[in-house]
Amino acid sequence: MSTAPTGAARSRPLLTLIAVCVSCGLLPASLTGTSVALPDLGSDLDASLVTVQWVVNAYNLTFAGVMLVAGSLADLLGRRRMFTLGLVVFVLCTAGSALVSEVVVIDVLRGAAGVGAAMVLTAATALLAQAYEGPARAKAFGFLGSSFGLGLALGPSLSGLLVGAWGWRSVFLAHAAVAAAVLLLRPALAESRDPGAAGVDYAGATTFSGALFAFTLAVVEGPQLGWAHPVVLMLVVLAVALMAAFVRIEKRRARPMLELSLLREPRFAAVSLMPVLLAFGFVCLLVFLPSYFIGVNGMSSSRAGLTMLLLSGPVLALPVISGLLARRVSTSVLLGVSLLLVAGGAAWLTVLDQNSTTAVLAGPLLVIGTGVGISFGLLDGAAIGSVDASRAGMAAGLFNTMRLTGETVAIAGMGSVLVSITQSNLQHPDGWEGGVGELANRVVQGEIGAVADQVPAGQRADFTAFVSGAYTDALHTVLWLLAAVCALGAPLIMRMLRPAPADKAADTADHGTREPITMGETS
Repeated sequence: MSTAPTGAARSRPLLTLIAVCVSCGLLPASLTGTSVALPDLGSDLDASLVTVQWVVNAYNLTFAGVMLVAGSLADLLGRRRMFTLGLVVFVLCTAGSALVSEVVVIDVLRGAAGVGAAMVLTAATALLAQAYEGPARAKAFGFLGSSFGLGLALGPSLSGLLVGAWGWRSVFLAHAAVAAAVLLLRPALAESRDPGAAGVDYAGATTFSGALFAFTLAVVEGPQLGWAHPVVLMLVVLAVALMAAFVRIEKRRARPMLELSLLREPRFAAVSLMPVLLAFGFVCLLVFLPSYFIGVNGMSSSRAGLTMLLLSGPVLALPVISGLLARRVSTSVLLGVSLLLVAGGAAWLTVLDQNSTTAVLAGPLLVIGTGVGISFGLLDGAAIGSVDASRAGMAAGLFNTMRLTGETVAIAGMGSVLVSITQSNLQHPDGWEGGVGELANRVVQGEIGAVADQVPAGQRADFTAFVSGAYTDALHTVLWLLAAVCALGAPLIMRMLRPAPADKAADTADHGTREPITMGETS
């Protein structure tokens, strides 16, 4: 990545680090934190599950789909300019989400906020690389990696407290306020561009974003229309066709947006697969567990957020520890162990039911968080370290795209599977006059209390127990699927990460002389 300064003013490294870390920590918090507000938002606006799901899906979808274009534009137009524009878009759209009362408008604004988030992230990493050099740059990117983990982990807990105190709108207002505060640090940032930038690959961007959108829409609409519905099948075919076109376009470009040839390297492919697996085993739980705690267990929003600290807390401390462990234990072993811990924790979490206490949930949630915390300390550095230094920028772009795309697909997929299984578990319960599909949607959305109010008083207790049991069984099935995916992925990842004989010899020669690569060292 070339970072040629274009202005007379020099950046102030510390202020640049603060601006980048705060803004980039806010981006994942806007994903996971919003999930705590969804039950109240859906109930307050009388919205369906599909439209409420898009409050999360729209943000993550545009974040992943636009990131590569945003990076290209930042190289052309200037990184500070793109960073500022992204923050302005994020502030306006996030604040707007708190001020409107139409859920479809909120979905659109969240999608636009995802575009702003993509601008911020791609420009922020370049700004940080420009502000620091040598060992200081490695430490700066380590702080950046920690900020991602901090935002992802604390998002649900802090948002739960906000919802409990001031309602769901306060979550969006708080996120907008933090982003607006970062704008005050703009004068400390130095402008830069890439002199070798060759323009934006609009054809590649259109086909990639279109494929991701079509597939996500198919996954979300599958339970609503039926998986064999012509519209769903058409969307799947369209997604496959657009992705095939994207691959063909990228192979023909001299400077592709995504260097897909990197995926032929087993070690890089393995590291890129890790966040996809963890998206199913961790990010999905951050999004869907709060709704279960609120709707089935009857927790308040604030208590649900605090309970989520059991899952997210280890992510805050363990990345540093895993970086130290990497000096003595191979990355392949550590990542394999992390997946096995997530698998074991997901299987253990099937103790979850309508009467589960925080003490019962503490063990499995801490085990899952421990597994994720170990991997978070290694992934970014492992992705860059698995390729030649000359391809580090390409590796960072592809790795982050895989991570965000995996989260998008995982969240949409898990939501659809939960609805489908819950719907199949629900035979028409006594006292319910609506359709089973509508009931399944509202149950998964966390609105069990609201739907129970529509049932005659004498039948409410049995009705609530029945629908809660149907949702719990569906969640248990999904947890077993998550456990199986992570358990089967562990040996595969370890095998793909096994170094070649030449690499083993080099590692032996260098043992004890290299500093461990920590999360976020992507430049």
